[in-house]
Amino acid sequence: MPHYFFCLETYLHDALFILFQLCFIVQLYYLVSRHTRLAGHKPAEGPPPRVLIPISVIISARNEARNLEENLPSILEQNYPDFEVVVINDCSFDTSDEVLETMQKKYAHLKVVTITEHDRFKTGKKFALTLGIKASKNEHLLFTDADCKPASENWISRMAANFASGVQIVLGYSPYYKKGGFINAFTRFETIKTATSYLSGALTGDPYMGIGRNLAYTKTLFFSAKGFASHMHVISGDDDLFVNQHATPDNTVVELSPESFMFTEAKTTFKSWFKQKKRHMGVGKLYKNQHRRMLSFDAVSGFIFYILLILFLILRYEPLLALGLYVFRLILQMAIYNRIFKKLNGKDLWWYLPFFDLLYYTYLNVFGLIGTFLKTTQWK
Repeated sequence: MPHYFFCLETYLHDALFILFQLCFIVQLYYLVSRHTRLAGHKPAEGPPPRVLIPISVIISARNEARNLEENLPSILEQNYPDFEVVVINDCSFDTSDEVLETMQKKYAHLKVVTITEHDRFKTGKKFALTLGIKASKNEHLLFTDADCKPASENWISRMAANFASGVQIVLGYSPYYKKGGFINAFTRFETIKTATSYLSGALTGDPYMGIGRNLAYTKTLFFSAKGFASHMHVISGDDDLFVNQHATPDNTVVELSPESFMFTEAKTTFKSWFKQKKRHMGVGKLYKNQHRRMLSFDAVSGFIFYILLILFLILRYEPLLALGLYVFRLILQMAIYNRIFKKLNGKDLWWYLPFFDLLYYTYLNVFGLIGTFLKTTQWK
């Protein structure tokens, strides 16, 4: 009997180590076949090209008086020859209407769409954006949020320059401001890792999501796809679900010039951060099957890789081999991510990669489960 248990324990250890090696291989696949494309991507340099495409900037805002007052002038004063800014004042009960009314007197190209509360139905961001798109006068639409500020006066120029023949979707990047504290650092790290995944996907011909803080697409695409109709019942997803359903290798491009970045403030408390992430994770189950599998393989393999690594080191089962595989993966990560983190405004976070990467894969799996079982009924 003792011999039987000894054999069983040996088989179990061997099976777990094989699983550990498989997770290692999966992680290498993502690093080498996908993330290297982003590491090698060269954003446009020099002055922005002169573009004459009329642009409508769409912003949905609910109780954003302070943010509108602080950030909207940076958008209204963009160095671009032909654009309008459409702000949807979505059922605000702060002083947003007063702020917008004052700005309209100064900026003739500011258009305001006001939505009021109705007892018979609830509004949401997708409803507000739909009204804003209908009110816009131009074919090419550029989206951001009220709490965002462009990195330069050439934000519109950089994004609009990508609307060449056949391009219907432009994926931009939106980093968080660097502030002190753990939540800020990890939020910025998670944003870079997420961007690494979806931007690499687009560059390899497999676009699957975008971020609504910096995203552009055509009005023709929006209405031919019936807008958000297929997922209007879901609070989130006005950005990533729309891109997931309608982006193709031929109609989607990436814009990563530093002048095109759209900055925003990160959450400062764990409660507000948790609420935000829970809302975002809830839409992942509605992605296309191949993208759900792709993201799941990355999240699960990364998490199991770290769990088994810790287990083998504690049990002293092939510790040198396990540690060697980890070090090899880490060196490859550091080499590839060094270029990516510089490109995505996170050079200071590169040194935290060993710790934050473990935390990141734990976060993905925990919030993946939370998003599966919990529903969010408010967008603001």
